[in-house]
Amino acid sequence: MSSQLKISIGQYSDKGRKETNQDFHGVYIPKETLLTSKGIAIALADGISSSEVSQIASETAVKSFLTDYFCTSEVWSVKKSAQQVLIATNSWLHSQTRQSQHRYDQDKGYVCTLSAIVIKSTTVHILHVGDSRIYRLRGNTLEQLTKDHRHWVSQDKSHLSRALGISQELEIDDHALPVDKGDIFLLVTDGIYEFVDPDLLINLIHANEDDLDKAAQGIVDKAYAQGSTDNLTAQVVRVDELPGQDTNAIYQQLTELPFPPILEARMMFDGYQIIREVHASSRSHVYLAIDSETSIQVIIKTPSIDLRADPAYLERFLMEEWIARRINSAFVLKP
Repeated sequence: MSSQLKISIGQYSDKGRKETNQDFHGVYIPKETLLTSKGIAIALADGISSSEVSQIASETAVKSFLTDYFCTSEVWSVKKSAQQVLIATNSWLHSQTRQSQHRYDQDKGYVCTLSAIVIKSTTVHILHVGDSRIYRLRGNTLEQLTKDHRHWVSQDKSHLSRALGISQELEIDDHALPVDKGDIFLLVTDGIYEFVDPDLLINLIHANEDDLDKAAQGIVDKAYAQGSTDNLTAQVVRVDELPGQDTNAIYQQLTELPFPPILEARMMFDGYQIIREVHASSRSHVYLAIDSETSIQVIIKTPSIDLRADPAYLERFLMEEWIARRINSAFVLKP
């Protein structure tokens, strides 16, 4: 096994027979240490066709997820990080509709589906709301990993039962599965899967394993040729290498380290030499220290000795770092 997670990805999107492409998609592959602590994120969104602003919703949803997920605390779980980001995005989209002329007609508001995967270590995390789909291809078996959130009114008429921006409350499907080397994940909008059957999807992917962009475009072209009247987007993700056990063990150790004791001047702590205590209270302990490798002065803040067993307190403590990452000011220290 490799010491680092590696994937190959192909993507293609087209407006098809519509005037505007209301789909949006993207991928973010970070460098270390984020690659180990946060993984790789892939996302696809589909704006509702009844709205003239849903392409803004889908672009916002994908960009926000791919950007903000990697700004969450590195010690948060994938589920915790993703849910926080998606809840915030849902609130923003819903508020945009409420402030617009479409506040009484959600079918014309800032609404979209979102299907995303986060591949971290040897696990894939599935996050889904709406009726786009995520499949896993192993060998010649294509398995649908998501459930369509669609309410059928009659045999030929339906509407979304869940999506981003529909309401203030958001219910997200999320689950995790083990990943094998060679697994292929396929993310598609309904303009694809309603017009291309599974066997064709399998054949198109296997025929273009050396060029996944060509595989994605082939899927889009086939759906268009078979009469799709919707926007068309496909992402094909293959897991080429998985991290070795040593990397997994290191990650487990990093997330199970004990809390620091009260630190004193001249002590060495995780590569930092403590100079002096700056502030101490029942809430936290703050120290001035020097990075032993770079000789740069830093501030270290550690949890309260008295409150470290309080999960709610620790959540708020970690939230400080997340907020600080999002502030760009000469008067606020960078975490």
